[in-house]
Amino acid sequence: MAFLELDNVSKSFGQVEAVQNFNLQAERGEFVSFLGPSGCGKTTTLRMIAGFELPTAGTILISGNDVTFKPPQKRNTGMVFQAYALFPNMTVADNIGFGLKVAKKPSAEIKKRVAEMLALIKMEKFGDRYPYQLSGGQQQRVALARAIAIQPQVLLLDEPLSALDAKIRVALRQEIRAIQRELGITTVYVTHDQEEALSLSDRVVVMNNGCIEQVGTPFEIYNFPQTEFTAQFVGTLNRIGATVRDVANGELLIDSQRIVTAQKLEGVSNGTAVTLSIRPERISFAADGRKPNGLNVRVENITFLGSIVRVQVRAGDNVFLMDTFNNPFLKLPDIGDVVEITFSKEAVLVLKHA
Repeated sequence: MAFLELDNVSKSFGQVEAVQNFNLQAERGEFVSFLGPSGCGKTTTLRMIAGFELPTAGTILISGNDVTFKPPQKRNTGMVFQAYALFPNMTVADNIGFGLKVAKKPSAEIKKRVAEMLALIKMEKFGDRYPYQLSGGQQQRVALARAIAIQPQVLLLDEPLSALDAKIRVALRQEIRAIQRELGITTVYVTHDQEEALSLSDRVVVMNNGCIEQVGTPFEIYNFPQTEFTAQFVGTLNRIGATVRDVANGELLIDSQRIVTAQKLEGVSNGTAVTLSIRPERISFAADGRKPNGLNVRVENITFLGSIVRVQVRAGDNVFLMDTFNNPFLKLPDIGDVVEITFSKEAVLVLKHA
């Protein structure tokens, strides 16, 4: 039996279905992220797990116990909010110990636990400070410590890093993952940032319009998207118009040029117009090593992005991108040049009929 289970959970606000038939089984100690655009239902689902919203239908179980309609304080979950939500009139130590105080734990136990939490977040010398004396990253560390001080069965994080700058976000997400692994807490993390979800998670739940699009490991979500939405939302994606040339052999035509896919072509016939997807990093110049598929294209633009150089090319009506790692000796074609690019047959995914 899974440690956290959501069985056909739905939530409606009047005529609006915010979440529809949500099913998830998370194991003890697993880190699961809800990933999707604003308004897709990920925060509503998190709030139902926390008890701040009640489902319209379905069941929520934690460690085998039905908590569907239990109040938040009866669920033993810890919540970290986007806006820190620290008490401004309390010191760091008092903020961390607040949940323990509400639970009427002995003063000695609270003091010991607060000291452990301060050490865990590497803020031992900050216990007497107030929130206004801390940076954003430090405040979020305190919010995290407060949430886990009560030793929750499930840790819930609602876009906790979105208010921080890029470098602090990267550092703090690594700390969150390290702490989560050390404590072994089952964790659900809400984000619209695909890099966060892919770098933090054991599994990712991609959501759209209140529904689950796909559940899988970061590797599966990125490399083997099962829906067009997942393919488009996660990572940069080239969408290329093509025509089926030979169903049996996986042959397609892009601008009258033959390519092949390793994917089995189903529900189409020769001559069917389809849409293909190819990740930019799966494409290289033919001079870098020939692969089964080759296309002649015209270079339209070259953009330097630090570690990556992004090249925009055109084949007939299709404009798409290719990424190559930067190095000091990189030789690139000029804008306007016609070059051959290449990619493996496994890189070609058929998304849908065009």
